[in-house]
Amino acid sequence: MSYNPEIHHRRSIRLKGYDYSQAGLYYITICCEGKLWRFGNIENGEMILNDFGHIAQEEWEKLSERYPNVMLDVFQIMPNHIHFVLVITNDASVMPVGATLAVAHDDDNENDAITNNRATARVARTATAVRNSNGVTVGNIVGAYKSLVANRCLELCEQQHDGLGKFWQRNYYETIIRNQKSYQNIYDYIVTNPMNWKTDDYF
Repeated sequence: MSYNPEIHHRRSIRLKGYDYSQAGLYYITICCEGKLWRFGNIENGEMILNDFGHIAQEEWEKLSERYPNVMLDVFQIMPNHIHFVLVITNDASVMPVGATLAVAHDDDNENDAITNNRATARVARTATAVRNSNGVTVGNIVGAYKSLVANRCLELCEQQHDGLGKFWQRNYYETIIRNQKSYQNIYDYIVTNPMNWKTDDYF
């Protein structure tokens, strides 16, 4: 499930002809420039956030306030990159059954059942989804998130009379989630990422 930079080249990571304002589920990975460890460290298989990491967490949680037709699914901050799943809906007043904010954590049998129910509901909705009426694209959302995080981190550095440099790697990696199996594989990869950090492509 990990990304191979040789395969996911910047010129080919977008699906040609796909409408990125269309309702659906999207798996996103954004990376820090130069693989710098901006957000904290992994200790005993757990991500320990620093000040930048807390900023990234806070801005993620605000995204659904900024974009009413966007719901937040599984999310994981790593030392030098972030994984998350966005759910774009057509009707901001209607929440898909079982939709929640799911911060990555270790699964047990109860959590597996919850995850499977959530995936089934979302895939069913996506199968009949039409164009997102607000016209907001995945690129709009990811771009806004990256800017908000970088700007707040820059402000923090300036308060500490420190430099920041280029924060994010250009662009982002994205996968359109088309079915429940794909969702489950992505969910499993995200929640186990801290435990598998030393074998991660971004380590």
